[in-house]
Amino acid sequence: MSKNKSFMFGMGLLAGVVGGIVAGVLFAPKPGEESRRELKEAACELYEKHSPAIKEAKKQALESVDLMKYKLERQLRKFNNMVKSRKLLKAKELESSADDEYEY
Repeated sequence: MSKNKSFMFGMGLLAGVVGGIVAGVLFAPKPGEESRRELKEAACELYEKHSPAIKEAKKQALESVDLMKYKLERQLRKFNNMVKSRKLLKAKELESSADDEYEY
């Protein structure tokens, strides 16, 4: 499995686990205060248990965001250069046709 696919699988798995815990605690037939306490304990336990994986996932996500930002900026520069190039070419064509009109 590629690094990106395994990262996405891990994030999906983590989201599923968290969602399952939240749903289980919220739909359990217990008083609200007790449910919130258990939810907080479960979240803290989950974080402590998976803290290295969470930090790694966060690091990979930030790296992916930086890479995408770089690629988008590079594409934007290319596009801007292409637009400038076409404008310059059009201006030269107009200048050339204007020069041709005045030559008799």
